[in-house]
Amino acid sequence: MTGLDLLPPDRRQLLIGGSWQEAAGGERFDVVDPADGSVLTTVADASAGDAMDALDAAVAAQADWAGTAPRERSEILRRAFERLTAQADDFAELMSLEMGKTVAEAKGELTYGAEFFRWYAEEAVRIHGRWMQAPAGGSRLLTIKKPVGPCFFVTPWNFPLAMGTRKIGPAIAAGCTMVIKPAAQTPLTMLALAGLLADVGLPDGVLNIVTTTAAGEVGEAVMSDDRLRKVSFTGSTGVGRVLVRQSADQLLRVSMELGGNAPFVVFEDADVDAAVDGAMIAKMRNMGEACTSANRFLVHASVASEFAEKLGARMGALTVGRGQDEGVDVGPLIDEKAVESVSQLVTDAIHDGATVVTGGTVSEGPGYFYPPTVLVDVHPESAINVEEIFGPVAPITTFESEDEAIRRANDTDYGLASYVYTRDLARTIRVAESLDFGMVGINTGLISNPAAPFGGMKASGFGREGGFEGIEEYLETTYVALPAD
Repeated sequence: MTGLDLLPPDRRQLLIGGSWQEAAGGERFDVVDPADGSVLTTVADASAGDAMDALDAAVAAQADWAGTAPRERSEILRRAFERLTAQADDFAELMSLEMGKTVAEAKGELTYGAEFFRWYAEEAVRIHGRWMQAPAGGSRLLTIKKPVGPCFFVTPWNFPLAMGTRKIGPAIAAGCTMVIKPAAQTPLTMLALAGLLADVGLPDGVLNIVTTTAAGEVGEAVMSDDRLRKVSFTGSTGVGRVLVRQSADQLLRVSMELGGNAPFVVFEDADVDAAVDGAMIAKMRNMGEACTSANRFLVHASVASEFAEKLGARMGALTVGRGQDEGVDVGPLIDEKAVESVSQLVTDAIHDGATVVTGGTVSEGPGYFYPPTVLVDVHPESAINVEEIFGPVAPITTFESEDEAIRRANDTDYGLASYVYTRDLARTIRVAESLDFGMVGINTGLISNPAAPFGGMKASGFGREGGFEGIEEYLETTYVALPAD
């Protein structure tokens, strides 16, 4: 079994109440290979009515699922982790086909994504409240944890497996049912994951999948139903704002992991070679199509030339091509619109005075490719320093002092990830406490970890996924007052 073989034709449909079925109207849409624009396959195209059927199934399954023993929920997640790990090669190829990333990088995503199932398999049996005597005496205070209830998940195209497991894992552990709408560009991995969960014993109706090109219509229908209790979204800040507004009428529990504009700060005392190594990870993970991707490189003037030269050499040596081919380091971007957006940001930066160290020209031929690019002398207010790039471009600007670096790092509406390179321990503490970001990487370009709380502040959203904190997003707290006698 390889790649598309994970999804036999009868699983390229909607999953509702444990049944694989076509959309009520029979519509389907194409899933495209971004390496050449060819059609990989088609999947069912759900309507709002189909989505409501999925919510009906989730609501019907909620009570029984909430009453399931924590150990049983834990064992389902453990089996899913083991099955997913055993099928790593097949899932990696499927992700590479529909999203474009290299197979090697897809395997890295699978390792990361599967770990959410193992982590929450362990957390499922550790959900607890507390018992205490009231401070004034005379009564006891009992708190108990309960599942929030039916959830609606909207997952993005850039990490089609991990952004699903990061939500599904804690929901299963907490006892919540769910309706999931994966991105239309990458529905196949989620469908394969749903099939795997069904195969390892997840009861019918706990997880329901609606693939659709009518995202707005489907989302509005589900979120307007008062039986839904939570929505979790990973994607753009613009769409996140729409969903938050829609959630208000039902006062839904909301988790939003939105856009980013991560600064990558290199101080004068940094190990420049280590900083370049970290930059390659923080910038080039997923071809730069990640909300945690280093977006602005702020480098002390005294080491900027060395850093730019070494980063340019590393970026220029990368091989661009189809993600499934041997020796390829960088796959295509997700679609033509993405290429146009990245290209325009680079063009504008050059117009504002930036100089190209490497790359900077759209690749010829089929597929949605853009070369790894390094720019220097980038104007601080150039659009490429303000907007999320979502591509393999590293714009470098310089600074002179620690205060200036912190001020410019924080000078953004976003607050998701940030990176700092320094060998000064006191500076590490000062800067980490001063940065307005939900996550700070010190001398590392990779900060995502299933055991850590992932999330941001400001326009990057709210709520946390992963870590001990992640399961709390799926639990309600009930306080019970008990008399002493």
